[in-house]
Amino acid sequence: MFWLALGMASVSLAPAARANGRPPVTNGVFFQATDDQSLYVRSTFGLLISHDGGCSFRWTCEQNIGYGGTFDPAYAIAADGTLFATTFNGLRVSRDGGCSFTTATAELPAGAPGRIADLWVDAIDIGPTGEVWVATADSAKPNDVLRSTDGGVTFVSRGLSSPVMWWKSVVVAHSDAMHVYVSGYQVANPPPTAQVFSTTDGGAHWDPIPLTGVQLASAPIVTVAAVDTIDPQHVYLVSVGGNGLGDRLYRSTDGGTTLHEVLATTKPIANVVIRDPLSVFVVSGEGTFHSSDGGASFGAAVTAPQLGCLGKRPDGTLVGCAANWEPDFMAVARSDDASQWQKVFRFVELDGPLACPAGTAGHDLCDQQQWTGVKEQFGVTGPLCSTATDLPAADPIDGVAAPTRAGCCDAGDRSPIGLGLLTMLIAWRIGRRPLGRRRR
Repeated sequence: MFWLALGMASVSLAPAARANGRPPVTNGVFFQATDDQSLYVRSTFGLLISHDGGCSFRWTCEQNIGYGGTFDPAYAIAADGTLFATTFNGLRVSRDGGCSFTTATAELPAGAPGRIADLWVDAIDIGPTGEVWVATADSAKPNDVLRSTDGGVTFVSRGLSSPVMWWKSVVVAHSDAMHVYVSGYQVANPPPTAQVFSTTDGGAHWDPIPLTGVQLASAPIVTVAAVDTIDPQHVYLVSVGGNGLGDRLYRSTDGGTTLHEVLATTKPIANVVIRDPLSVFVVSGEGTFHSSDGGASFGAAVTAPQLGCLGKRPDGTLVGCAANWEPDFMAVARSDDASQWQKVFRFVELDGPLACPAGTAGHDLCDQQQWTGVKEQFGVTGPLCSTATDLPAADPIDGVAAPTRAGCCDAGDRSPIGLGLLTMLIAWRIGRRPLGRRRR
């Protein structure tokens, strides 16, 4: 039972970082389409940014981006590195790598066409030719789906303005910038209804997608989860809460004309990732589901690692959010095919706050006021920049797998108590195992 005792000790030693009432976890990963080495990882304590493939990550705080509490922004990164973040008060934009953010269209007067400042921007996507699409879901104002062709400086309505609709998702087909899907929740038409539309001409015309046979929750919300990177007619929709506490996933290969349920989960779906024409992955709270037949069917959930998010890097590598402490010991992980995962990063390896000039919120607020607390909470010692290790080998002691790492440099908590426990562990293992048997 030694590993169980060690696990309990590690939990008690783990930093709290609960300023917004949540434990510190990673829960979203985003990419820059033109840069395989840049990773943007959302966490419950801010945004983590790497420009060297995950070898080192720097941090910026929530207040710099423009949100707080338990809200989780959606991020999008343009080809030139411009960083967009959705918030309850508009679309936040950084053009200096995350050091400072401004609110898009804030210079326009209230009520001006194209003004999205002070609106809840709930969804964002960037098309293959750089257009920025956003969808708003404010409860007190008319909502719309808008597009920017100048890098998020100005926005133009695409003809879906509505006083009764909350627009919940917008996804642009990677293979066709004019092919776009949007979904919304119509609240003022008893009973409330879910709506999904598609366009093949950039929003000049919209066609409703019939949700025939789709099982909906009492609050009927359907989101567009993914569109195939080659075939824009191949689309996945999620009925949020359509399976009690879980969701239902629907697949269409004809642009939404017909929909077939392919998966029902017991917990919410976080991401649907199309790895290639045959491999599709779905991450939910109960595990990761894999389809090897193009999404027509899915196997049983795999629970190791415990992924909280999943995304596909531009080069095809899968990147996921795993548990920083037990049982995964990797806050960010990567894999070629989801059969084996390698650690990319843990919180203890943070390289510091973003290097920002004085006068920016990234420097004055995040660096000068908050970084010391974050550093102390995680026992930060800096990046290891070493080759990531595989998942724990399948030779557990007393039924609990050990974290895989050669040496003590990835111990997580660097306090004397944590190092003492590690020393006891090494001595205990030497006493129980032949010296020649080592983990990779």
